[in-house]
Amino acid sequence: MTSTAKCRIAVFILLCATMPAHAGTCADGIAQTQAQLDLAIEKDAGSHGWKPESLSALRSHQPTPGSLAKAEGDNGIGFTDALASLDRARTADRSGDLAACNLEIAQARAVLK
Repeated sequence: MTSTAKCRIAVFILLCATMPAHAGTCADGIAQTQAQLDLAIEKDAGSHGWKPESLSALRSHQPTPGSLAKAEGDNGIGFTDALASLDRARTADRSGDLAACNLEIAQARAVLK
């Protein structure tokens, strides 16, 4: 085996060793729950009829799931709590705390039921 081939193999091994491991993360659960929550917020936002435009809408700001949940007032309280849980789940996932991440996902999914 030539030294060039050995060097390429060594570089490949080093690159593989430095790649983040996704097997233990809960990123898929967060993404799935976020999608379900977004659909629930959209469905709920359209079910209460027309409301006056907010100042943000008049300034051409694009709506976010959080702003839609806040606009619903009392109806959106559970949704804002679920969005906060997903933010905490992302933080726990980045720090590698799988148990806390799964707990926050479960709390966000409880709002959807």
